[in-house]
Amino acid sequence: MVPERFEPVLRELSPLADRFHAAGHRLYLVGGTVRDLLVDSGKTDFDLDLTTDARPPEIKACLEGWADAIWTQGEKFGTIGAHKVNPETGATRPYEITTFRAEAYTDDSRKPHVVFADEIEADLARRDFTVNAMALELTGDASGAGAAMPTLVDPFHGARDLATKTLRTPLGPEVSFSDDPLRMLRAARFIARYQLQPTDELVAAVKEMSNRLEIVSAERIRDELDKLIVLDHPTAGLWFLIENGLADEFLPELPAMQLEHDPIHRHKDVLTHSLAVVENVRPLHEHPAIESGDRPQFDFRLTRLAALFHDIGKPKTRGYLEGKGTTFHHHDAVGARMTKKRLSALRYSNDDVKAITELVALHLRFHTYSMGWSDSAVRRYVRDAGPLLQELNVLTRCDCTTRNAKKAARLSRRMDELEERITELAEAEELAALRPEMDGNSVIEHLGIKPGREVGQAMVFLMEVRLEEGLIGEDAVRARLDEWWAQNGHP
Repeated sequence: MVPERFEPVLRELSPLADRFHAAGHRLYLVGGTVRDLLVDSGKTDFDLDLTTDARPPEIKACLEGWADAIWTQGEKFGTIGAHKVNPETGATRPYEITTFRAEAYTDDSRKPHVVFADEIEADLARRDFTVNAMALELTGDASGAGAAMPTLVDPFHGARDLATKTLRTPLGPEVSFSDDPLRMLRAARFIARYQLQPTDELVAAVKEMSNRLEIVSAERIRDELDKLIVLDHPTAGLWFLIENGLADEFLPELPAMQLEHDPIHRHKDVLTHSLAVVENVRPLHEHPAIESGDRPQFDFRLTRLAALFHDIGKPKTRGYLEGKGTTFHHHDAVGARMTKKRLSALRYSNDDVKAITELVALHLRFHTYSMGWSDSAVRRYVRDAGPLLQELNVLTRCDCTTRNAKKAARLSRRMDELEERITELAEAEELAALRPEMDGNSVIEHLGIKPGREVGQAMVFLMEVRLEEGLIGEDAVRARLDEWWAQNGHP
C-alpha cells in the first residue's frame, strides 16, 4: 500500500505518466523527492525531477498538448523543461524530465561530458549518494497495461542507508567524486541535514581527492556553501569540510582559525567559537516575534555568512599583552578586508559582498558603548548599520557564546536596552531616514555660495549636529550653520 504522503505527488504525475506509457516509454520520479517522501520529511512542496528512457525529441512529443509551456535550454544535456498550470489552484508548476544519462568530468574540465543511457540502473549508478539513487517507476511495464502502484527502484540500497543514517556513494567514492568533484561538498550538506555518518571509504576518498575541487567553478562552490549555511544545524557539515581538507581548497581562512584563544588557559579556539555563533543564528521559523511581525525580519543567509566570517581576522592580528593575555586588535577591520577578498573570489554578488563585509566590520561596534547608550551613540550606531541594522543586532546577540550565565545575561540586557533606545528614538526622530536637517540646496541658498567643496563640508558638519543633538528645528540649525561658517573664516 502506498503511504498517504505519496498520494498527492503520484496523483499529480499520473496524467503525464499515462502519456509516456502510451508512447512506449518509462517514466521515473527520482532524486530528492523520493528521498524526502521515504523519510517523511514533512515537505509538501516538492521539486518534481523525472527521468526516462525517452530521448529529448520523444520527451517533447509526450509533453505536447499537456504542458502549458516547454523549454529546451538543457536539451543537449538530455533535459526538457515544462510548465503546467494547476486547474484547481491556478499555480504554475515547473517540471524537468531528463533522459537516462551518465555524466563525468575529464581531468581538467569544468563542464561534465554527458552520455545517454538506456537503463535506469545506469542513471542511478552515476548519482551522488545512495540516498539519492532511488527512483519511483510511474509507468510500470511500458509494453503492458501499466502498474497499479509505483515501484521503488533501489539497486544501491538507499532506503536502507536512510534508515541506518549512512552516507555512501552508489559506486566507489573515487568514481563518484571523479564524475563531479562538487559532490564532496554536497556530502557535507547531507551529513548536516540528515545526520548521516559517512563511510570510512567516503572520508578517505575526500581526503585524497579534495584538490579536485580546483576544476569546479567558483559559482557552483558558492551555491553549495549557501545551501549548507542555511540548514537548521550546519555545524557537522562545516566540520566535515574543515577536517577533510575541502575548506583548504576554497575557504582556507576557516581552518586557519583553529588556534587557541589563550595559550595558557586553553580557552576554546576561534573556529569553535565561530561555528557556535553560526549555530546561534537561528532560522526565521524559530523567531515567533519576527514571524508575527513584532520585530523586523533579518536576512538569515547573510547573517549566517557574517557569523562564519566575523572573526577570520583574528589569526592575522593575534598578539599577547602581559596581564591581558591574547589580543586581537583591529581584527574587525582586517577581517572585513579578508572577507571581501574571499567572497569576491567565490563570485558572490556585489550586494552580498558589501553587506557581509559591513557586518564583519561592524560586529564589535556594540561593545564600544560599554558606558551606556546616549542619544548620540544610538544615532551613530543606526547610521553606521544602515539597512543592515537588524542583521547587525542579531549577529551581536549571537556572538555571545560564553558559558558564564551572568555575563551572558548582562550582554543580553544591554542589547535589549539598545533595541529599546533605537525604538524610542526612531519614533521621535525617524532614525530610518537619518540625515541632516538641511539639504545641499538649502545650504547653498542660505550661505549664498556655489556648489563645491564647501557645501560638502557644511553637510558633514550638519550631519554631526544631527547625530549629536537630534532634531533641533529649522531656526536652530540655521543658526548653528552660520556659527560654523563664521568659525571657518567666513564673514
